[in-house]
Amino acid sequence: MAASRSNAPALFFLCAVMFLDAMSVGLVLPVMPGLIIALSDLPVSRAAEFGGYLLFVFATMQFVFAPVLGALSDRFGRRPVLLLAVLGFSLDYFVMALAPSLAWLFLARLLSGLFGATYAAANAAIVDITPPDQRARNFGFAGASVGVGLIFGPAIGGLLGEYSIRLPFIAAGVVTMAVCALGYFVMPETLAPEKRRAFSWARANPLGSIISVARSPIALAVLAALFCVQLASQSYNSIWAFFTIEVAGWTPRAIGLSVALYGFLMAIVQGVLTGPVVARVGEIPAVYFSLAVGVIVYVGLALADSAGMIYLWVIAGSLSGFAFPALQSLLSKHVAEDAQGELQGVVAASYSLTAIVGPVAMTQVFGAFTGTAARYFPGAPFILASGFIVVSLAVFSRGVRLIANARAKPPDDPST
Repeated sequence: MAASRSNAPALFFLCAVMFLDAMSVGLVLPVMPGLIIALSDLPVSRAAEFGGYLLFVFATMQFVFAPVLGALSDRFGRRPVLLLAVLGFSLDYFVMALAPSLAWLFLARLLSGLFGATYAAANAAIVDITPPDQRARNFGFAGASVGVGLIFGPAIGGLLGEYSIRLPFIAAGVVTMAVCALGYFVMPETLAPEKRRAFSWARANPLGSIISVARSPIALAVLAALFCVQLASQSYNSIWAFFTIEVAGWTPRAIGLSVALYGFLMAIVQGVLTGPVVARVGEIPAVYFSLAVGVIVYVGLALADSAGMIYLWVIAGSLSGFAFPALQSLLSKHVAEDAQGELQGVVAASYSLTAIVGPVAMTQVFGAFTGTAARYFPGAPFILASGFIVVSLAVFSRGVRLIANARAKPPDDPST
């Protein structure tokens, strides 16, 4: 799996961290409404508003602290940052399980966003242990772990929530603490002392980190393309349940099965196919193929009018899964070795930013095109998502031209 057999335990731990991050998102979905109502005695409509505030708090904390954890890992190494963050994450689950009031629940989500920003340090560690020609493959393994987490999170939350709305958090806390213990024994330090750099608050924040990464025009172009892909994906996260109910009359069970299928297919594409495909054709063709598929699939979903059509496009959409690991691999090759944690912090902050603004935009568009018969078009958010992918294609093409120009220049050219 990894660059060598000796790195396999470390890669397994890093993928487990990614799995836990993704699982934490889905775990709370089935039980959070009941927990909010139990703590506040509010009606469902008001409880939904507080649920939105909790999501906002979680995403905002990840946006702010992902660059901080990434920069700390560049200074002190990946191992201590990851182990402390995973330990804090496990303790936070117990805080949610025992929360006696809404205020405590908000505090717990604040901590979830802080400690759950392990994405930056984990991906930077993957860069450390992986040769450049294998990074797309190992990023694919990480993406597959996220897909599996998105399957198991809602399933575990829903199953254990039948017995107690607090039981899923206790179970997740125990599992996360076990993963932390595993990491203590199998996770080595992956960043050599000579590759570390001083910590700077000016760079350990979303704006400072982006400015630092933007010094490389190639990295900036690839990062902008990645941001557009992430923003488009918020259409799934935001309106999938509403869309499938509106178009096909799906029940919660049918919605859950469709999400599980998508997560499973993405895990196969990213965990099994990405390595061989990128090794054969390279990152750039893989990205172009995935983005082209994305445009077609989003438009297809927008026009779908039956359950069969929806499932067809869900299956086809999994073929867009090459984009994320291939873009991450390209990014890592155009940023200095001592700034990989900072780079992955920017990537994580980028995703968190889309999680803040994307759901609002997508749900507003959905509401605007389903509220009146005069302009009824429930698939409108997917048209918006396809537009973001078109922008991503344009920006990525600019980055490809910059890469080609850089390769054409002599190695000692100061502008290279």
